[in-house]
Amino acid sequence: MNSFEKNITFVIVSFKSSHIIEQCIKSIKSSIKIIVVENSDNIYIKSYLENKFSNVEVVIAKENLGYGKGNNLGISKVNTQYVFILNPDAILEESCLAELFKANSILKDEFAIMAPNYSNNYGFFLDQNNHLKKKEIMEVDFVKGFAMLINLKKVTFDKIFDENFFLFLEEIDLCKRIKSKGEKIFVIQSSKVQHLENQASGESLNIELCRNWHWMWSLFYYNYKHYGLFTAYKVTIPKLFSSLVKLFIAIILFNRKKFLIHYFRLRGLFNAFLKKSSWLRPDNI
Repeated sequence: MNSFEKNITFVIVSFKSSHIIEQCIKSIKSSIKIIVVENSDNIYIKSYLENKFSNVEVVIAKENLGYGKGNNLGISKVNTQYVFILNPDAILEESCLAELFKANSILKDEFAIMAPNYSNNYGFFLDQNNHLKKKEIMEVDFVKGFAMLINLKKVTFDKIFDENFFLFLEEIDLCKRIKSKGEKIFVIQSSKVQHLENQASGESLNIELCRNWHWMWSLFYYNYKHYGLFTAYKVTIPKLFSSLVKLFIAIILFNRKKFLIHYFRLRGLFNAFLKKSSWLRPDNI
């Protein structure tokens, strides 16, 4: 293990993800510290994972803190220079960290976030004809939150993630704040990670409704926070009318699931309009 890897701690926020998180943990070298924040009161997962993996520490949050607050809790326990934020449904490819190490030998720590590429390509490295560009290190405005290496010497906010968000756009908000400080964000083409999207928390109707509620809430909050009230309304009002139309179509077609999805989208947006907190959780639907 090189000095770069010795300086990394992984933080994985989980919500009842025992069915998939082992695959994620096994993709990380056993010599690297991993902090799992379990956003539930599942004591069993703590004893199970800590007994099975010597490099894993599980923190039981006892409640669903969400992505941002859960990661902040994990980061508060990190003693290394770098923290690697990873979703439980993400799997590092074998050379992922080695390629990040190579990139950092060029960047020389002049990065706030360095992210691996999707196994099927992030998108930043494609030209208009969907051909791969030759550029190995791409400076970008944002990265997705399922896999990103944060340099804590460069990212010094009291709380890394804005805890007003419960779900969606927390990492985009973080990237926006980092760029406003003049710091740099990179994606490394040769460093790869697989993302088994939406497999971490399952696909129950309650979770899907919660996601739709929070997508609308977060969209309004993000735009209001960074661009002001006019832009927040400009971005979300068309989505309001779209959901209203789709809700009435669902009523006509007796499609209960589509009705509920757009009903919850509207509820999330109206809560944001009223400046209420992002309070909805899957368990209280």
